Amino acid sequence: MADAVRGHLDGRTGEWAGVLGLFLCPASRLPELITELIKAKPVKPVAISLVIDTGLGGVPKAVSIVESRSELLALRMVEMPAPSDVDKVWLERVSEFVPEDVIRVVEPRRGGAEWLDGVARVIEHGSWPKLRCGGLSHEAFPSVDQVADFLSVVSGGGVSFKATAGLHNAVRHTSEETGFTHHGFLNLLVATARSLSGKDVREALAETDGEKLAEEAKALSDPAAHAVRGVFASYGSCSLTDPVNDLEKLGML
Repeated sequence: MADAVRGHLDGRTGEWAGVLGLFLCPASRLPELITELIKAKPVKPVAISLVIDTGLGGVPKAVSIVESRSELLALRMVEMPAPSDVDKVWLERVSEFVPEDVIRVVEPRRGGAEWLDGVARVIEHGSWPKLRCGGLSHEAFPSVDQVADFLSVVSGGGVSFKATAGLHNAVRHTSEETGFTHHGFLNLLVATARSLSGKDVREALAETDGEKLAEEAKALSDPAAHAVRGVFASYGSCSLTDPVNDLEKLGML
């Protein structure tokens, strides 16, 4: 936690502060975060996304803790996994527990046709759906078709989404260490643009040529770029350095 806080505060004042988003913290580790921030004495509160790992019933307490330390923390987003059926009663409780001015992000469990039904219910409820793009097993990485289907539902729903896990780099690649093929966040950005304009989404997701992806992204008009970021609004990364290095090499920053 000490390293994470130091890295985030340094990034907030560094050269690429503009690409740094929220600090992600599991609800179970809030006390650690607060302890480290008391030591670090940030100039302004740290904007955080609270990742609920204590069950839905733990949300009110976690939100209360954050709000009681407003000199250190500013709650901007709450993220949580959904039960397999993503029922409306559960979604209503999410609305009750999360303040109105805080973004709600809900991750339906992937697998089977009911997954996309769950994504649609999350959208109808006014929350952002979350797309998990990787993990510790081959099964944790969604296929190109699954990501394309997700984008089709989200683009038609007029809502933002958040992506998480596995997006360590800008461009699709296979890890030499694990053998897993990772999606790229630049692939996802270009695929979102294509989804909004009715073009070939799967081709963009499968592309491994970073220069091609960069050129297509740079060619987006300002309105198109804003529309893309309105949909693909956020993604979680365990590193600020890797994404920035990739984007610099591609001439994107």
